[in-house]
Formats: sequence, structure tokens, C-alpha cells
Amino acid sequence: MAFVEPIVLRDRGVRLEPLALTHEAGLAAAAADGELWKLRVTSVPEPQDTRAYIEAALAGREQGHRFAFAVVEDATGTVLGSTSYHDILPAVKRVEIGYTWYARRVQRSHVNTTCKLLMMGHAFDALGCHVVGWRTDNYNFASQRAIERLGARKDGVIRGHAPRRDGTIRDTVMYSMRSGEWPEARTQLLYLLQQHAQKA
Repeated sequence: MAFVEPIVLRDRGVRLEPLALTHEAGLAAAAADGELWKLRVTSVPEPQDTRAYIEAALAGREQGHRFAFAVVEDATGTVLGSTSYHDILPAVKRVEIGYTWYARRVQRSHVNTTCKLLMMGHAFDALGCHVVGWRTDNYNFASQRAIERLGARKDGVIRGHAPRRDGTIRDTVMYSMRSGEWPEARTQLLYLLQQHAQKA
């Protein structure tokens, strides 16, 4: 039995469902909103690579180290992006959340906060994780701010850690949250979502 079993998570008009080849066209359309593959600090696939991107995610799921979701607008079925559990370590009950990206039109909306609330809640409350982690490019300052807003703590920087799409080598900033920190983080995320709803 896999540590992360297939599940659909939904809240506030957003649905996370297991990524599948049927999401190919929707995922390509989401990436095209903002030509996200042109950002050097992200993992967004170029249009012609979308199927290979999904196949790689499915291979990771089969091997037990990654579980990818399509982020979908619940009312319309429109694909908004993708996110994953990865570096899944059942022995120590740890997962990381990453490979996350969204169509430009829903960036800075409630979508990312909702997805993180769903994924962190599932990791801590259903899977019994002790730790949830994040990693990001040292130059992806927007990602670092977003992770810090979740209440995660910076663990440190792994220097010369991974290649970027342009061939340069990145330093990776590592973050984590322990299960004891989750109740306070959840309260803060719910507060942020309430604030966003009042502005909408």
C-alpha cells in the first residue's frame, strides 16, 4: 500500500485530483497563461513537453516518491495548474510539497493558499506526517515569501544543488514545518482566506 493513496481534495471552489494524461490539454492551456515555462526558476513544462511532464509525474507516483495533483476549478473543470507531494519518506512520515505552479490569472488569488491548506491538512491530519517540507530556488523570492507566509521555517541553503532549465546550477532554499506547528499555521491560513474573501 502506498503512503499517499489517490484522493480528491476540495475546498473554496478548488479541487485537487490525481494528475492524469487526461489533463494534458488543460495543463498546457494553464501554462500558456503567462508563458510560465519562460521563467528560469520554475519547473513548468513547455507546451510540447506537457505529456512527458505528466508521464514523469506518473512514474514518480508508481515509484512511490511523488504524487502529483491537477489543480482544477471545481465549478467548470478548468485546469488551473499542478502541485505535488514529493520526496515522500514513509519511514519518517515526511513529505515535501512542490512542483507547484498556476496559470497567471489565478496567481495572488485564494487558489495557492487553499491548495496548501488542503495538502498540509491531508499530510498532517490524514497521513500522520511529522514533517512537511518545501524547497525552492534561491532566486525565486516570490516562492520563498509564499512558503514563509504558510508558517514554514527556513532550515538552510543547499549550495550548488540542482540544475535550472537554462543550464545554470541553483542553490536550494529548504523549509519545513513540524506537526506541532500545524494547528497555529492552519489558523493563520484560514484567517488569510477569510481576509481575501472579504476583499473579493
